[in-house]
Amino acid sequence: MTTALVLGGGGITGIAWELGILAGLAEAGVDLTDADRVIGTSAGSVVGVQVTSGTAIGELYDGQLAPPDAEIGGRLSRLALLKMLPPFMLPGDGRTKLARVGKLAMGAHAPGSADREGVIRSRIHTDDWPDRDLRITAVEAESGEFTVFTRESGVDVVSAVAASCAVPTVWPPVVIGGRHYIDGGMRSTANVDLAAGADRVVVLAPLPRALSRKTSIRAQLEKVAPRKWTVITPDAEALAAFGKNLLDPAKRADAARAGQRQSAALVDEVRHVWGS
Repeated sequence: MTTALVLGGGGITGIAWELGILAGLAEAGVDLTDADRVIGTSAGSVVGVQVTSGTAIGELYDGQLAPPDAEIGGRLSRLALLKMLPPFMLPGDGRTKLARVGKLAMGAHAPGSADREGVIRSRIHTDDWPDRDLRITAVEAESGEFTVFTRESGVDVVSAVAASCAVPTVWPPVVIGGRHYIDGGMRSTANVDLAAGADRVVVLAPLPRALSRKTSIRAQLEKVAPRKWTVITPDAEALAAFGKNLLDPAKRADAARAGQRQSAALVDEVRHVWGS
């Protein structure tokens, strides 16, 4: 049975919550980090590298509780996300709409105008791709082309994660091979369709809503059609812990603890899917 762990986007608090969920489940005997395939989008790309790096999940969780001295906060509110709607509302196919978002991102910040790779390196603590099936998503800004980076792509993992986390209008596009990339979450908050072929799928989705039905988690799962699956989203207590700004480092520890607490109610459900 092939397993896939899908890690969605959700900012700094999303990273912390996902690691809290994974740590709590592992403590209960359900280790999702042994997945055959790991798919990371935006915040999930950070977690994807972390959990495939060989570092114990408990250690990764404890790191979220430490003071976030290396983090650089931004401003990503739900209102800010709504402001990205206009490019999606105009007519056109998905790629055309993503190109509009890319144009918005390119106009807001000059590519490479912030040391994003330094921040990303401080999060993942590695410059090497894991010897695992890890897939990191991004969108090419000018064309709107959906891009999936793997260890075979010839792109260093820090750049791949920085591209996946390049939230339009918040952080500048990331330059890779002369092309500019923005957040993979612009195409889908989780990109679950990359789990195609997996028999068992678990999705961690800090931001479960989609801009279109076609790219929704539910629609993509229906397309993938795994034998068993579950989607884990933040409960009310976790959402309160996130606060109003998903890029606030001060909320990181609260979000991690909320994920660890929430995991207790998920053990049986996830064990049934994962086959542990």
